[in-house]
Amino acid sequence: MSRVRYLRSTSLSLVFLAIFALALIGQSVTGFLYNNEELTHHGQPTISYGEFITSSEFIVDVAENWQSEFLQFFLFILATIWLIQVGSPESKKAGDEGVGTDEEQLIDQHAEADSPAWAKVRGARLWLYSNSLLLVMGTIFVLSWFAQSLAGHIVANEENAMHGMPPETWLDYVASSEFWNRTLQNWQSEFLAVGAMVAFSIYLRQRGSGESKPVGVPHHVSSVESD
Repeated sequence: MSRVRYLRSTSLSLVFLAIFALALIGQSVTGFLYNNEELTHHGQPTISYGEFITSSEFIVDVAENWQSEFLQFFLFILATIWLIQVGSPESKKAGDEGVGTDEEQLIDQHAEADSPAWAKVRGARLWLYSNSLLLVMGTIFVLSWFAQSLAGHIVANEENAMHGMPPETWLDYVASSEFWNRTLQNWQSEFLAVGAMVAFSIYLRQRGSGESKPVGVPHHVSSVESD
């Protein structure tokens, strides 16, 4: 495969990876500038860019967003196994609920010549591969949530020290209203976005988008099978 063909065939992933990198760099730069402005305002010495991007303040903000995003996809992947929304391209058709038969999933003797190797076997490998997307999304969510809680705990104790208050334990922090206020702010917005996408895509269209039904497909049709 030529380089141009490879770039074209992976352009969706590459573009979003580039946008992610630019946004993360932008967040780090603006966060660094804002943090030093706050330090100067309070008469404290400024810190370097390297110190800022390895600080708990920066890590907690990044991890806080990551965990909510991966929770959103984890729950959406899980829910769409069993739940449907008639008319939405984000949903399977009525009657297709569940994990599907081995024949539908091209498993074991039903696998094709170029099917993934672990789809052609039985046992633990097949189970892991059959659930690998959900497992990876869930693992990233848990790790991001844990990183957020650790970094947030450090930040909270630094603020406590500045105000002459005693430090709190990690368990105290993750049970605090401050922690859950920050966490639920992100969760509710992610769930709203997913629900809106599912509902809006029943009646609204975007010509040429893989996330939309073709413009002329009736509202009640959930998905269109390719020929």
